[in-house]
Amino acid sequence: MPTFKPIKQLRVSEEVTEQMKRSILVGYFKSGDKLPSERELAEQFKVSRVAVREALRVLENTGFLITRQGVTGGAFVTDLTFEHLSNAFVDLFRAEKISIPELVHARLLVEPEIARLAALKIDQDYALRLNEALKAEELPVRNLTEDLDTKTTVHYILAEMCGNRFFEALERSLMALTRRVVQAVNPGEPFMHPAGMHHPVVEAVLSGDADLAAVEMKKHTIEFGENLIKMERTYRDRRTRL
Repeated sequence: MPTFKPIKQLRVSEEVTEQMKRSILVGYFKSGDKLPSERELAEQFKVSRVAVREALRVLENTGFLITRQGVTGGAFVTDLTFEHLSNAFVDLFRAEKISIPELVHARLLVEPEIARLAALKIDQDYALRLNEALKAEELPVRNLTEDLDTKTTVHYILAEMCGNRFFEALERSLMALTRRVVQAVNPGEPFMHPAGMHHPVVEAVLSGDADLAAVEMKKHTIEFGENLIKMERTYRDRRTRL
């Protein structure tokens, strides 16, 4: 159990938030652990329960905690994932702070390097997963959600393979935003990402040719990016005519 320090700064809740966040990051509190009650935390920090409640709210909003109600409820430490980073990108898009062309540009910078690094780390397990993902893309799909699940699998595998967790976080965020955009527009046609688009990329990765993997991924990202921009333009034109 960490020993929290009394708060002396004016912005009390922010300092409470930072101390509690550090206690989670260094492992004093682990995923699934229940935090002390608001009263206990307020006594340790020597602050009001209002300040503690605000700190808990911030930590919950940023993905560090989850609050459960009831007799056995309270604030519990979550397993940190990329989900909140992905949601932040989606919120920026909804607020029109980032655009589809900017999304495509970011993918064009990140994804070829992910493919290059992935080719350097290919092994039997990853080869099996990539081949299974390609086979799944050839199967008939029943709806848009299923199609998106199938067509994004290769990207997630490559991001995991690349060995750079920052790149993985970026790729997951970019893919999440791409997915939300497609779902919002709901083109109803498979023209955006027909089966087979990933074959040259995967073949290059499987061969261990890092430079070729980067080249093929760049081609794929440009082709899909053009489809994505076209889809958005068609959607906006359709809405303008209504």
